[in-house]
Amino acid sequence: QLQASGGGSVQPGDSLRLSCAASGESFSNYVLAWFRQAPGREREFVADMGWFGGRTDYADFGEGRFIISRDNDKNMVYLQMNDLKAEDTAIYYCAAGFMPLRDSTKYVFWGQGTLVTVSS
Repeated sequence: QLQASGGGSVQPGDSLRLSCAASGESFSNYVLAWFRQAPGREREFVADMGWFGGRTDYADFGEGRFIISRDNDKNMVYLQMNDLKAEDTAIYYCAAGFMPLRDSTKYVFWGQGTLVTVSS
């Protein structure tokens, strides 16, 4: 089970750190990822991190602005988002899967989502 938190309303240029707590089992053997879904749009890949960290993948829009990290001891995954833009407004979901893929259908566990609104 995954539980995302940390969303909120911010202004362009601000930063936010999303957190996702995993429970029920150790997720150290899973790839952990973030996806997002904006109103009227399909869910899209944001970032993922491999089983023990070290390997990361970012969508182009997040490269250089977003940082994914994980703490296997705490069963947590984070998404640090910097220099937020209006187009980053979306519900952000954390997910766990077996392979580092950008395809949301390949992920097994999903958090409930946390809303990020970027507006001036």
